[in-house]
Amino acid sequence: MKYSQLSIAQLGAHIEISSFSTANGVKEWHAILHITPLEDTFIGQYQRLCQAEQQLLQMEELKDAKMVFKRYFLSDSTNQQPLMHEEEPHCSISYIQQPPLDGSKVALWLYLQEGMNTIYQADDANSTIVEHNGYRHIWTMGLMDNHGDSHMQTQTLLTQYEQLLGKEHASIADNCIRTWFFVRDVDTQYQGLVVARRQYFDYIGLTADTHYISSTGIGGNPSDPKALVQLGSYALTGFLPEQQQYLYAPTHLNRTSDYGVTFERGTLLHYGDRKHAYISGTASIDNQGNVVHVGDIYKQTLRMWENVEQLLAEGNMSMKDCAQIIVYLRDTADYNMVSKMFSEHYPGIPTVITLAPVCRPTWLIEMECIAIKECENAQYANF
Repeated sequence: MKYSQLSIAQLGAHIEISSFSTANGVKEWHAILHITPLEDTFIGQYQRLCQAEQQLLQMEELKDAKMVFKRYFLSDSTNQQPLMHEEEPHCSISYIQQPPLDGSKVALWLYLQEGMNTIYQADDANSTIVEHNGYRHIWTMGLMDNHGDSHMQTQTLLTQYEQLLGKEHASIADNCIRTWFFVRDVDTQYQGLVVARRQYFDYIGLTADTHYISSTGIGGNPSDPKALVQLGSYALTGFLPEQQQYLYAPTHLNRTSDYGVTFERGTLLHYGDRKHAYISGTASIDNQGNVVHVGDIYKQTLRMWENVEQLLAEGNMSMKDCAQIIVYLRDTADYNMVSKMFSEHYPGIPTVITLAPVCRPTWLIEMECIAIKECENAQYANF
């Protein structure tokens, strides 16, 4: 993994970039764009962010790269999202209220690739489909519904997503690799999501004896005030079942099904020239399902790191292979300490720290990440 940074002083912008490539293979980039607050309005910050994005894309290294998806982290999604615009072609985008804790009103995570065929607005949900070597990568962001409670909305979203995948001759059970569930008022609405997801997974044959799907379920407000849940997802077709491996780290973590939650701790995908690890939202928990270090943000952060590192180690990877990190905090007052800890412990990795309460009130912090490592698997097609 190669890390670099781009600071654009005139825009008050700072961009953290990771890049990965193999000989004659698809190139991948993740970038996190940060804006320095200059006592300007959201429009001012958003315009500076867009200009910074354009300068990033004009870099020689990225001149042939294509956008796969974007995620905007907003401080007030209901008022801000209607003011935003996107240039053609539209990749899959999510807008979620998870305020960046650096004091700005907006941050941006980008994922780009070079060396593949890209289909934008591939379906009614504006999914991006990336094709290469017989694989079809389906990125679908920002699915919402505004009818009923969190249980009903989750059922609706999963049903709609299953129908979308069906048009690609795919299904949630066989092809969905990663999901993100953002929940308005997670302390009261999360349980409805948990029950609805478990019921739907039972219906489609996903159980603790088969497998679940790597996921993050975290606080976050969709732009529609009546939407209680927002779904983002990544699915893949054209792969063999044995290319997918689930990560458990049983010395440090328990199975989520032990306490009635239906997601995998991490998923590893093996390709001919690399492997991808998708680490679910991970917090300070032990292998009995107990919250560790209640009330201590410093110790919870250390235990969270230990858990993530153990998951990656199970896939013969480490944080040196990490392409990006998202950190979710419950308390804004913890930002300075946590930001310093991450910058010292994992320097260079594109990281954004947001305000987003975790699904258990006693968890003060959670993180997720994506890692990529070169390897050789002659039995599989390259990424």
